[in-house]
Amino acid sequence: MLKLEGVSVSRGASLVLRDVTLQIPAGRLTAIVGPSGAGKSTLINVLNGLIVPKTGGVTHSELGRLETSAVMKTHRSRTATIFQDHALIERLTVLDNVLLGFADTRHPLTLRPWPRETRRRAAGALDSVGLLHLAQSRVAKLSGGERQRVGVARALARRPTLLLGDEPFSSVDPILVQQLGEMLRDAIAAAGTTIVIVVHQLEAVSRFADWVIGLAEGQVAFSGTVEDFDSVAQNRVFRRQERPIKILTPEEETSRCLSVQI
Repeated sequence: MLKLEGVSVSRGASLVLRDVTLQIPAGRLTAIVGPSGAGKSTLINVLNGLIVPKTGGVTHSELGRLETSAVMKTHRSRTATIFQDHALIERLTVLDNVLLGFADTRHPLTLRPWPRETRRRAAGALDSVGLLHLAQSRVAKLSGGERQRVGVARALARRPTLLLGDEPFSSVDPILVQQLGEMLRDAIAAAGTTIVIVVHQLEAVSRFADWVIGLAEGQVAFSGTVEDFDSVAQNRVFRRQERPIKILTPEEETSRCLSVQI
């Protein structure tokens, strides 16, 4: 479990996160939702250690407070992040980009080939997102959706205990959203992985999430189970928007996916 206490993050003179205190349950899929500029990506980067809070801190139930270099190194070794901008190297092949997820396991200047087991895990991750046939293709030739799936494969190949995602479904169609969501659920079932993702497609929340964190203006407007994320809670999170937010039922989403295919 991760616990944030009084976390504030500033960008220039502006506070992006304001006194955020919340708990993220272990072995569950937590969805972070909220309007643009609410601080969702910043929260992900606090959890993976890329951003140090101005005030407050993060505590890991096993490692303790994430503040010393030794603790942060261990935390990062157990964590994988799917970035919104993919964070891929275009001149490299798809397989090589997935293998970069293991870069912290060997010396950066080594000329040795990747171990067979590492390559097998990378290939298996690509197969799970339906891209094994593109393993030797350069990333520069891929579509946006394919690049996003490479980023997902790279994260899954690490078999992390904590998997973070900054809108991992943003560039894929509804059918692939279903596939990738099921893969994340499988990771929880198989290894008890704790997953925290920023979600833009709110219909995916009711399908895959266990817990929901709603941010508004850098503050926690909601934190609770997906069942409790009702219309009142949704309007509290998205109070600036003119139209109310509606999370589709699984039946409604299935109908929507079929209409997209037609």
